[in-house]
Amino acid sequence: MSRVEEQQRADVGSQEFGDTVPPIDLITPKVLRLRSRSRSRSLGLRVLSPLVLLFLWWGLARANWLPAGSLPTPYTVVKTFGTLFSHDLWGQIGDSLSLALFGLSIGVTLGFSLGLMAGLSRIGEELFDAPLQMLRTVPFLALIPLFVVWMGIGELPKVALISLATTFPMYINTAAAMRNVDRRVVEAARSYGLHGVRLIREVIFPLSLPGLLTGLRFSLSLSVLALVGAETIASNGGIGYLINQAEQFQQTSIVFCGVIIYAALGLSADLFVRVIEKLALPWRAGVSVR
Repeated sequence: MSRVEEQQRADVGSQEFGDTVPPIDLITPKVLRLRSRSRSRSLGLRVLSPLVLLFLWWGLARANWLPAGSLPTPYTVVKTFGTLFSHDLWGQIGDSLSLALFGLSIGVTLGFSLGLMAGLSRIGEELFDAPLQMLRTVPFLALIPLFVVWMGIGELPKVALISLATTFPMYINTAAAMRNVDRRVVEAARSYGLHGVRLIREVIFPLSLPGLLTGLRFSLSLSVLALVGAETIASNGGIGYLINQAEQFQQTSIVFCGVIIYAALGLSADLFVRVIEKLALPWRAGVSVR
């Protein structure tokens, strides 16, 4: 087709559709701005719900709508706390904490090591993933009778139970975090000469750190749950020992004190991981949804 024919066709097209192009309305994009919230307001909202529950509990007890034998009043629980503190409650809490931390350290170390091998190596995933996924579905509290038969009624079955409970969440989150590191980032790092341990330390580990901290949070929560079951194995000290003794003598207020201490330990563990996240991942404040 000659250039003259092309010009003629262009002229015909312009006559059919018109010479003028309708204007396009452009919408100016809105810039998202981070809304800074005061820490006092955030803390107040977090404390509001427990205070409402405490006030509701106090109101029901004041109106005599709660059975006195099975549900103590807040005043009774506070008075019981004072009595327990005068009888070495800190020592009982220390025994429970030492047991939980010892089992947690073993479980987190084992779960991180297995997750590291399964996440970085296909052979490691083929060797460890299937048996660990099968064991993960077994309730760890159901293994208490077996641990007693195998290891006796000393401290060993308690540590083994807490270690087993905390291994699986750390393994799953570590393996998933290592596998989900962007391959393009790894290839770019290799093109700059990073290989082996240096590649893991400077690229893969920082990118998988959010998943690792999530696994640590789950492991800390499960360590408290496993502690409750572990301290039912012929304990001579700890919060579980106090609860078992109070159950035998129907001292409901002491049972409530033990439950509150377990809840406080779980909340403290969660806050501990949150502080680590803020210190280790300061960049998340600028990229997270809220």
